[in-house]
Amino acid sequence: MNFDAHCDIWTDVTHHYLNQEHDIFRKYHYERLKKGQIEGGIFVIWNDPPFDADPLKRTHQMMAAITQEEPECADILKVSRSYEDMMKAKEEGKMYAFIGLEGLKSIGEDVDMIDEFYKFGARHASLTWNEENPLATGALGTPERGLTDLGKRAVHKLEDLGMILDVSHLNDTSFWDLLSTAHGPVVATHSNSRALCNQRRNLMDDQLKELARTGGIAGLNSFNEFVHAEEDKQTVENLVKHLVHMVEVMGIDHVGFGFDFSEFLCGDTLSSFSSQANPYTIGLEDASHVPNVIAEMKRVGFHEDEIEKIAYKNWHRIIKEVIK
Repeated sequence: MNFDAHCDIWTDVTHHYLNQEHDIFRKYHYERLKKGQIEGGIFVIWNDPPFDADPLKRTHQMMAAITQEEPECADILKVSRSYEDMMKAKEEGKMYAFIGLEGLKSIGEDVDMIDEFYKFGARHASLTWNEENPLATGALGTPERGLTDLGKRAVHKLEDLGMILDVSHLNDTSFWDLLSTAHGPVVATHSNSRALCNQRRNLMDDQLKELARTGGIAGLNSFNEFVHAEEDKQTVENLVKHLVHMVEVMGIDHVGFGFDFSEFLCGDTLSSFSSQANPYTIGLEDASHVPNVIAEMKRVGFHEDEIEKIAYKNWHRIIKEVIK
C-alpha cells in the first residue's frame, strides 16, 4: 500500500461542492486511488489560483466542503486527526486523509488563526505556496527574503500544536531560516532533487541532508516539470532516478511519496503553475498508475522492505512522532 503525502483532492471536492454536488470523493476519486493502491495521505487546503485573491474566503469554502463530505464518505474514507485514527481506518478497510494546509496566506498576520484550523482538524502546514506573504517567501518570491519574525512565531506554534511542518514551496532563504528555527522533524512533502532537475521547487543535496538530520522526509513529486527539463524524458524511469539519488543522499528512512497529482484540476488553476499541456509524468498519468513506480523501483534494485519504508512506513513514523 502507498501513502501520498501531498494530494489536492479537497480542491476538486470544493469545485463540485460549489456546484451543489454531494458524495464527491466517491464519485470522482475513490476508484482511481484504490486502483493505485493508495491507502491514504495528506489532502491539502490550498488557495488555488484564481481564488487566492481572497485566501481566507477560499479556505473557509474548502472547510465547508470538507464538513459536508466527511460524513457522506465516512464508509470509505476516514478524515483522520491522529495516528490512532489512521490505524483504525486501516483496520476497518477504509482510506484515510489527514487535512493539510498548503500555505498560510489566509491567516494574514494573525498567527493565532492557526488554532482555528487545528481545531477543525488540520495536522500539517507549510508557510507559503509560491508567493511571498507576511510569514515567509515562496519559490517564486524575492530570493533574498526569508522568514519574518511572524513566520518564526508560526513555526513555533505549529510545532507546539503537533502539526507536521513542511518546507515544500519555500525559497532557499526561507528554507534555511525555517531549519534554524524548528526543533523537531521537518519534511518536504512534495519536492524532488535539484541535482537531477534544476528547478527552484526541487531541493539541493545539502537541503536534503539537513531534512534527514532533523528526522524528516522528502516526498517524491510526480509533477513532470520537476522530473526532467526535456518533455520526452519526463518518465517514470527518470522519476525513480530522483528517488534513488534522494535515498543515496538522505538514507532509506527519510524518503517517501508526495505525488502532487493535478490532472483533475481546472484549467485556470493548472495553467498558474504548469507550462506544458499536461502536468503528469509519462507512465504516471494519475494515481491509478502508482504501481508503475513500484515496478520500476523493483527493477532498479530496491528490496521489498525498502519499498515498504518509502511507500508508507516512513510517513507513518512521522505521523506517530509529530502529531499529538
